[in-house]
Amino acid sequence: MTTYALAHLRNVTMGADIVAYLEAIDATMAPFGGRFVLHGAGNRRVLEGTFSSDIIMLSFPDRKAAEDWYDSPAYRAILPLRTRNSDGDVMLIDGVDDGHKATDVLQGN
Repeated sequence: MTTYALAHLRNVTMGADIVAYLEAIDATMAPFGGRFVLHGAGNRRVLEGTFSSDIIMLSFPDRKAAEDWYDSPAYRAILPLRTRNSDGDVMLIDGVDDGHKATDVLQGN
């Protein structure tokens, strides 16, 4: 099942560290089958509330690949470049099966 790395970043200070992070991250994801699904503010239309942060979503083939990427020496080496220059929340979350329906979350409750 696909696993997503989802980051909600705020107060990003663009500078040499962030540029270096952006230049290096693709190479850290490649061995784990990672790819960008969403990246940054993009062309968005806020439908409810207010939102001025950035959303980044990466896709990995499965949970193990996502965890191995995040814990890899290559990614750990560049991680401080982002964390020193932004605030944010980052999580891994599994996707749902094809055909998932909203009421599927009620099963087992």
